[in-house]
Amino acid sequence: MAQTARAIVATLLEPGERPRLDVAAEGRFSTLHARSLRETVAAVRQRPVAAVLLSPLCISREHLPGVAELVRGFPGVPTLAVISRHDGSAIQRLLDLGACGVRRAIDLRGREGWVRLRDLVAQPTRSTEAAILGRVVPALGDATPACRHFFEVLVRVAPQVTTVRALARRLDLGASTFMSRFFRARLPSPKRYLAAVRLVYAAGLLESPGLSIADVSYRLDYSSPQSFGRHLRTVLGMTAGEFRQRQRFDTALDDFLSRLITPYRKRFRDFHPLNGWVSPD
Repeated sequence: MAQTARAIVATLLEPGERPRLDVAAEGRFSTLHARSLRETVAAVRQRPVAAVLLSPLCISREHLPGVAELVRGFPGVPTLAVISRHDGSAIQRLLDLGACGVRRAIDLRGREGWVRLRDLVAQPTRSTEAAILGRVVPALGDATPACRHFFEVLVRVAPQVTTVRALARRLDLGASTFMSRFFRARLPSPKRYLAAVRLVYAAGLLESPGLSIADVSYRLDYSSPQSFGRHLRTVLGMTAGEFRQRQRFDTALDDFLSRLITPYRKRFRDFHPLNGWVSPD
């Protein structure tokens, strides 16, 4: 069955603090240690980063406009200032980071700070996955446990899975058997469900001004921005630019629910898409 990947944290820290953070992660998140602010921003553009950690002592005055651009460009990725030691320059730079939009600071000189950091990263206040599941699961109504599990896995793996065959493998099913179960239940194909959820993720990513259409296409494992554009024209009849302008995350999610979930709630009551799957409850 599918496993949820660990959160990724991008950091710009003093070299001596990096090993301490790796140890403190305790397997709850992975770290991407950048050597410059430019590398930090590149990591956020290219990877599904859950948080950015900045040491005030690694930020000079000329970096401050870049920090402000990072905060504005990626509002869904919390940027945190981490404090490991105090001196006059660190305190001033911390104030400067606050003026750039960095609203949270964590003091790592004590155990409580490390615990708070792990909790913030492991349980982000809002993730796209959690937002989608928070709407999809209640909308399923009285669906069978196996049906609910299918949709939970679908939402978790959709950003990295591009084909029904790959989705079936994640569920330990043969692709033909998997697709035939949807056909017999008179439900939309799993291909439609996968494509629709991926577009909800795309809409969410495109709400970040710092991500270009090319960034989003590669983040979602399309072979190229052109491939992403062709998919949008085929499914929605619009260009990538039009999709960005018209389809906000909430709009795309509402559309997914109204087209592919709500009309089929009665059929979900008797739908068993998985092989002998038993609810862990």
